[in-house]
Amino acid sequence: MSLFATNINYIGVDIGTTSIKAVQLIKEAGKIKLVSYGFSENVKSGLNDWQNDAVYAAKVINDIRNNSGMNCNNAVSALPTFSVFSSVLNLSNVTKKDMSSAIHWEAKKVIPLPLEEMILDWKKIDNASTDKKTIDGNMRVLLTGAPRTLVRKYIDIFKETRMTLMSLETETFSLIRSLLGNDKSTVMIVELGASTTDVSIIDNGIPMLNRSIDVGGLSITNAISKLLDIGIDRAEQFKYDLGISSLDSTDDQAPKIIIDTIAPIVNEIKYAINLFQTKNNKNTEKIILTGGSALMPNMPNYLAKILDMKVIVGDPWARISYPVDLKPLLNEIGPRMAVAVGLAMREIE
Repeated sequence: MSLFATNINYIGVDIGTTSIKAVQLIKEAGKIKLVSYGFSENVKSGLNDWQNDAVYAAKVINDIRNNSGMNCNNAVSALPTFSVFSSVLNLSNVTKKDMSSAIHWEAKKVIPLPLEEMILDWKKIDNASTDKKTIDGNMRVLLTGAPRTLVRKYIDIFKETRMTLMSLETETFSLIRSLLGNDKSTVMIVELGASTTDVSIIDNGIPMLNRSIDVGGLSITNAISKLLDIGIDRAEQFKYDLGISSLDSTDDQAPKIIIDTIAPIVNEIKYAINLFQTKNNKNTEKIILTGGSALMPNMPNYLAKILDMKVIVGDPWARISYPVDLKPLLNEIGPRMAVAVGLAMREIE
């Protein structure tokens, strides 16, 4: 142990469809503290703008760092949930020597791409010991696979920023870290992103089910824009000003178009809950919303009513120390920053 404490700090960088978010955290005297944060947003931007142009993405990241006074070169980033394959494998009577080959054999069944094009990672999720030569009975393994081409894009982006990319993980793990902490109950996290909505059921801190649907905040914005014949920027503001303003009213066209647009998301949530319950004989206790559209007025209340479940907006700042006068602003942007917060926490928890 060093006689002099060393401050450890990292920047979590979340490269989204229409925005890039960054959060710098530092660990001092056992506490995780907020150093700075920033983001760049463009409702009209597409996924390819960020990920397929490393120079452009790197410039945006460095602009965020410079404008927000971030003074750290250690970065942690995340691959989009919808781009990563994830599955729980059941293995029986596998020797430790054969573990790797058994997982690769099972991976061929659940990953629809050639394994040579993937980077695989796996984690044992049962309490059974693997010290013995043979694993008695069943053992569950969480398998994740990311396309090598996607990982290479992220490496290129951070090489261009001249930052050190310390870790690269799936968004789901970042959200578990920032929104759940030590909560081991069965929880669904619904990330309402710009172009997709990711639905994950977390049990004992492990993502047991992940699903994505190509409906997100931009779908709502575009529907409002078309209905009211207004520009995208104005429709985006309208979405957050109005939201689902009345649970019972069907006369107001705008809230109705929002309800109609998010109907596939609601159906996906119902399907995931039923699928998990059928497979695991467990109930999902609550839903945590995150992502930009989680801040739409009345969204949690609306979902709670039609799903008959507890629905809350997640707070990624719950375990972070920050100046009290920042609380109103941080609460407002929290759902947008949840992945970046979880990323920055990865190496310093």
